[in-house]
Amino acid sequence: MDQLKAISVDQGHEVLHRLMQNLETVILGKSDALELVVCCLAAGGHILLEDIPGTGKTMLAKSLAKSVDGECRRLQFTPDLLPADVLGGTVFNPATGVFTFQPGPIFTNVLVADEINRASARTQSALLEAMGEQQVSVDGTTYPLENPFLCIATQNPFDFQGIYHLPEAQLDRFMIQLNLGYVNEPDEMSLLKNGGASKDFLKLKSVVTIDQLRCVQTAVDEVLIEESILSYMLQIAKQTRAASLVKLGISTRGALHWVAMSKANALMNARDYVIPDDVLRMSKPVLAHRLILNSRAGDGSEAKLAVLDDLLKNANLPR
Repeated sequence: MDQLKAISVDQGHEVLHRLMQNLETVILGKSDALELVVCCLAAGGHILLEDIPGTGKTMLAKSLAKSVDGECRRLQFTPDLLPADVLGGTVFNPATGVFTFQPGPIFTNVLVADEINRASARTQSALLEAMGEQQVSVDGTTYPLENPFLCIATQNPFDFQGIYHLPEAQLDRFMIQLNLGYVNEPDEMSLLKNGGASKDFLKLKSVVTIDQLRCVQTAVDEVLIEESILSYMLQIAKQTRAASLVKLGISTRGALHWVAMSKANALMNARDYVIPDDVLRMSKPVLAHRLILNSRAGDGSEAKLAVLDDLLKNANLPR
């Protein structure tokens, strides 16, 4: 890969807002969610979108993929989907008499994993190495994935028919989880008048190149964060591990994702340094889905957010 040209904070900010504006032409009334999605893309993380059917999860995933001028593939997860359908496999070529590796759809820049929790744990586990190490291993051989590689997954709520729970190890690999919810009444009326967002999606153009995305991700890495803020974040992570209502707290990977998203939010706001507001803004999207609560607290999203709220209120945020 050629040496990437360093970009300024203002240039990184401009790229991210250009991407935001492009998405807003298709996804109406969800500016806060779009900002989180764009920050996650800049931070080099994977995104999990959870909500009931028909709220725009797949449209958002496809729109983000189309906005980036890279290769994108969409994979519909079903109960009969196998790991080889995701990763690819070794195929015998009768013409040459040798086995060759046939790459699967995961070999792309953006993978849209639609309804990921409809597939079995065996198939879901095929994504673990890819999401954690940006590579896959098939028949004893390791193959690197594209750079960058982003997985945008959608899932239905756990009380729906035909749904498997995502393993904790896979949940931890998603940098953020978002619940879109319904749009407000004026925007929903606009969608009804226009027949949905499909026409706007067809008009959508790529506004960010792969090289620009790589440059932005490098710029996010270089955003400064003070040790006092890092100490606060570590304090919260440690408290989740010791909390009486929490069975499984925030991992080191989760804390690193929190740092990365805070840096991306700083760049989104044209700063080369993190402030406490960045940390608070990114706390719930990054941390809540990683918490596994005990039976006394339940395990729903609202219970997780309540536990996290208590911990955040009781910690001393640096100013």
